[in-house]
Amino acid sequence: MRQSHNITKLLREWSDGNRDALDALVPLVYTELHKQAARYLRNERKDNTLQTTALIHEAYIKLLDQTEIEWQSRTQFFAFAAKVMRHILVDHARTKHREKRGGADVVKVPLEEAMMILGDERNIDLMALDEALNRLAKIDAQQVSVVELRYFSGLSLEETADVLKISRATAARDWAMAKAWLHCELTR
Repeated sequence: MRQSHNITKLLREWSDGNRDALDALVPLVYTELHKQAARYLRNERKDNTLQTTALIHEAYIKLLDQTEIEWQSRTQFFAFAAKVMRHILVDHARTKHREKRGGADVVKVPLEEAMMILGDERNIDLMALDEALNRLAKIDAQQVSVVELRYFSGLSLEETADVLKISRATAARDWAMAKAWLHCELTR
């Protein structure tokens, strides 16, 4: 809990322009960002060329470029990091798809069991997931935020509710609705 408080304090100081706070923040957030990146890449295909370190470094560079954000908490930071990693992974998948010319060998990422209504693990095309999330955003942007926080960032329902400033019950309802909607979209 103490480290969480330190991260929040340093994020706020960094937002206020304290460059020393950023230097102190780096070692505290690096380990968690590395865990997020490893979680995303753990179930990638064996011929995947994107490594955990490359993903975290690319995400880290993009995070450092964020000068307009007033960081309020560690969960907000890691939620934003999850969104950044999602975009990097999708861009990587699109690049590989273009390189394959025809894309029969699209990069696939297993979507955790919780995402599937039937409970069996399936490989999901990451580009198809991204496209489905973009379609869902037009219907209910909050549900997309819940999916990003739960799936891409690994936050609990309580942490997700806290970041979005909604009740836990609303977060649980949005999570269930988004899973059902994505299941229908991705199994067509």
